[in-house]
Amino acid sequence: MRFILIDKVVKIVPGKEIQTVKNVSLSEEYLADHFPTFPVLPGVFMLQGLVESACWLVRETENFAHSMVLLAQAKNVKYKSFAAPGMNIQYTVTAKDIEENISSFSGTGVCNGESIVEARFSLRHFNLAEKDSKLAAEDSYIIKKLKERWKLLNLRR
Repeated sequence: MRFILIDKVVKIVPGKEIQTVKNVSLSEEYLADHFPTFPVLPGVFMLQGLVESACWLVRETENFAHSMVLLAQAKNVKYKSFAAPGMNIQYTVTAKDIEENISSFSGTGVCNGESIVEARFSLRHFNLAEKDSKLAAEDSYIIKKLKERWKLLNLRR
């Protein structure tokens, strides 16, 4: 992924809930185009912040069993306000269920006490080697890198 849309994990209850934070900064390159005179975090990136949070919840719950955790479906996505540079978004994602290959969630993003995004969504999780056994080394490499990133994001220790 080109952009990382959460900055830290504040709280996690494996299998149940995760709380994360995103600090919106003017230095983020996509804000130059969205919009040049009124920079705001694109709505799809707010949704992606919820999805990334849920991905970490799945990885921690499943002990990093899968290299791929991807959005399968998003429903009832509601954008209620903007997030401009200097603002802080607190994401809360609650698992409805986390199963072997698919999970479902509901999530909200709050900025200055006001809900700015809400969604229900599901994720697929799998390993590349499930389709081609030659890709097992890639799975291992990806999982190793994800564990390294997790140590940086998981500041609640």
